[in-house]
Amino acid sequence: MSAGLRLVRDADLGARNTFRVPARAPLLIEVMRLDALDAALGHAGGAAPLVLGGGSNLLFAGDAPGPVLSLQARGIAIVGDAGDRAVVRAEGGAQWHALVRWTLEHGLCGLENLALIPGTVGAAPIQNIGAYGVEVGEFVHAVEAFVPGAGMRRLGPAECGFGYRDSVFKRDGQGWIVTAVEFSLPRDAAPRTGYAGVREALAAAGISDPSPMQVFDAVCALRRSKLPDPATIGNAGSFFKNPVLPLAQAQALAGRHPGLPLFPGADAGSRKLSAAWLIDACGWKGHRDGDAGVSERHALVLVNHGSASGAQLLALARRIAGSVEERFGVALEPEPRIVGARW
Repeated sequence: MSAGLRLVRDADLGARNTFRVPARAPLLIEVMRLDALDAALGHAGGAAPLVLGGGSNLLFAGDAPGPVLSLQARGIAIVGDAGDRAVVRAEGGAQWHALVRWTLEHGLCGLENLALIPGTVGAAPIQNIGAYGVEVGEFVHAVEAFVPGAGMRRLGPAECGFGYRDSVFKRDGQGWIVTAVEFSLPRDAAPRTGYAGVREALAAAGISDPSPMQVFDAVCALRRSKLPDPATIGNAGSFFKNPVLPLAQAQALAGRHPGLPLFPGADAGSRKLSAAWLIDACGWKGHRDGDAGVSERHALVLVNHGSASGAQLLALARRIAGSVEERFGVALEPEPRIVGARW
């Protein structure tokens, strides 16, 4: 181990992805300090490494094609305070759920609807993670990221190009390594409780005027009741994005298929469909091909019952998407990054 780095040759990645599928990397570079990043990339031979956070938003359909980099720096601190709002800086290796709890414990709110999402802080802006009516991009103050060959950059929210489960870090192929994220969070704000599920969970608990921590607890309970725990069965959470269609097309589809939920899109001219409903309607919920399957609890979640390979899970995902497109004329896109194959 050199200063701030740990190198592992022919690394086993099976325990480093939440699908728990077998995969290896020719070199795993663990970065304990951000000032060791230049040296880390030197070990990668100038190539842009695959950045592996918690392994919760990717599927290894094969081995990693080159070096893999894992950020271990996990510091969290308040770096600016304007009284009614504060700026929190979290290093890329910090666990996302731990950050959400930390902000609430320090009297800051806004991220509570994003509780219990697996993975690291560094992955959050790349995917623009979201849940229960909130997206992380709404609270990003700045993103610090390293671009191989171009050095460190600091981007404001507009430069991040946030979209639905999307960002400039995901789109442009420059090999961004998100080293830290700053969040601008209020000390007092009305909780977001209008999303289906959260509202009902709070009402069932007899809470009419919830605190941010009560919303946090409700979201945690809701996610635990609906989504399988990766610690118990291999999965990466929601595998497919909710499709977004033009308003007229979405309304026409809902007219032909009563019960199809429609949600607001990015603008008045679009609507978001429930991918889970489409998949369930095609009969996939609880389906199993050997050890590759679909959760009995949520149709959006692909699961590894034990010894499924990433290639087998990908093949199942393609079959599911094909059946949805055949029946509804709607193309599904995967949420996780697929390594070792194309969608």
